[in-house]
Amino acid sequence: MTNSWQLSPHQASILIIDDESANLKLLQKMLRSLGYDQLHLIQDPREALSAFNLFQPHLVLLDLNMPHLNGFDVLKQFAESETTLKPPVIVLTAHSDRDTRLKALNEGARDFIGKPFDLAELQVRVRNLLDAHMAHRLVHDQKTVLDQLVDQRTEELRRTRLEAINRLGLAAGYRDNETGEHITRVSLYCRLIARQLGWNSHDCELIHDAAPMHDIGKIGIPDEVLLKPGKLTDSEFETIKLHPQIGADLLRGDESDLMQMAHSIALTHHEKWDGTGYPQGLKGEDIPLEGRIVAVADVFDAVTSDRPYKRAWSFDEATDYIRTNAGSHFDPQVVKCFLSVLGEVKQIYKTNQDAAQEACSAA
Repeated sequence: MTNSWQLSPHQASILIIDDESANLKLLQKMLRSLGYDQLHLIQDPREALSAFNLFQPHLVLLDLNMPHLNGFDVLKQFAESETTLKPPVIVLTAHSDRDTRLKALNEGARDFIGKPFDLAELQVRVRNLLDAHMAHRLVHDQKTVLDQLVDQRTEELRRTRLEAINRLGLAAGYRDNETGEHITRVSLYCRLIARQLGWNSHDCELIHDAAPMHDIGKIGIPDEVLLKPGKLTDSEFETIKLHPQIGADLLRGDESDLMQMAHSIALTHHEKWDGTGYPQGLKGEDIPLEGRIVAVADVFDAVTSDRPYKRAWSFDEATDYIRTNAGSHFDPQVVKCFLSVLGEVKQIYKTNQDAAQEACSAA
């Protein structure tokens, strides 16, 4: 039974390089008698590399003693080519000395055929190397396919995780009369600030994808407190202050970068630069930077959004509030970065308005 990786003679592409036309014609005749018909004959070794790249052969037959470029020079060219899976090379030589053979093997040759050529020897050596090469190609191709499948599955899992994060973020937002646009805006503001802080593109996308979970802990806050239209009592505010820890508990345990950042954001986005925030009373740079970024983005969006218990502030009012509270509520450097891109902030603000805000703007 023929193995699936074996190459039939008529499928094999063979490149033959020899400066002697008689040798080329003889090898062509012998190989055709064995069923090989995809033969590419090169008499000038200076054309060897371009032919190698053009024909992408399965096997190369190469003479050593040639003018302009000898076989060793050609082997070096092949070794330096960009071809990922290089074909085996059979050296054609009348030299049987040990040094010549060792040098050829060190330069990349896989086998030898002595001159004058013997048809039976040629048949066996060509067939064996073609079979070995095709087996190698099969393993290589299978690895490539498996790598592609792993990448595809990883991307599917990433998208699924992002979808879950966004939907859970929406669920928390709906309980607090927030909208999908709030989550979108906060995520976009965070990415914008992170970029200005010098974060790389991967980490900028990471905070954009993790930010929707900042208020997931509100799921655990009773409706009578969370949805109260008036001012909260001290006791009720203490209950509200539990939501960062609840969110962190919900997100704890996943080792992915995304969920670890989401956990950090949920726990620390209500901490304040001066240490008066909650739930841990962290101060300054003890607060993770992602928490400091989300603090600015979340507060800015909250004050510019309509709620049943308050009117939306204007863009300028909200900007002044962020600026005024740099060094107390907010990290001054984060605020500086935020203020440096106000044009882009305003574009996000206008492009992703809630329906109620749009109606208000149109009135």
